[in-house]
Amino acid sequence: MEGVGYARFVRSDVDPDTDQEMSRVDALAAALREHLSASAGSIDTVHVHGAGSGAIQRIVSTLLHDRLLFREEVVLAPQDGLVTYARPDFFYRLSDDRGILAEVERGGTTTNNHDLKDIWKAHVSPDAQHLFLIVPNANWNESGAARERPFPRVVSRLGAFFGDPRREIDVVSVHIFGYGRGV
Repeated sequence: MEGVGYARFVRSDVDPDTDQEMSRVDALAAALREHLSASAGSIDTVHVHGAGSGAIQRIVSTLLHDRLLFREEVVLAPQDGLVTYARPDFFYRLSDDRGILAEVERGGTTTNNHDLKDIWKAHVSPDAQHLFLIVPNANWNESGAARERPFPRVVSRLGAFFGDPRREIDVVSVHIFGYGRGV
């Protein structure tokens, strides 16, 4: 889809039950890609230098919360021994103890390591096995030039946690979506 970056990573040891769950997760990811593509003009209007991620989050919310029934700002149960009280932007419950975290990032995606914090949040959350990470294709400086391109960097960084069983963490899948114009 034009203007929407997308990358998908899945653990190498997916069992048949998880493979069936991945069909549901992939369908939700496809709906989000379509929504981001259809909303590209609105996103480009609000994705400007100095803007917060809230405007992007509201556009994403019209699909995730309003139509797909993701819940917003849900405090997740702490992991044994860890008191994190993770609060993702969105959460979708697949079953009693399985779900999808969805996070919308903007300026601090890579400069403040928000992408790594988000995968850590999914890793330590006992009821989240999948991560939807929505990041800018590019962020802009005051003159309107691209100052960084988070999407390809996030793909490289989070992709390192997949593809080799030795490096894999317990997050089953990560879906990275790039929004906004790239250059």
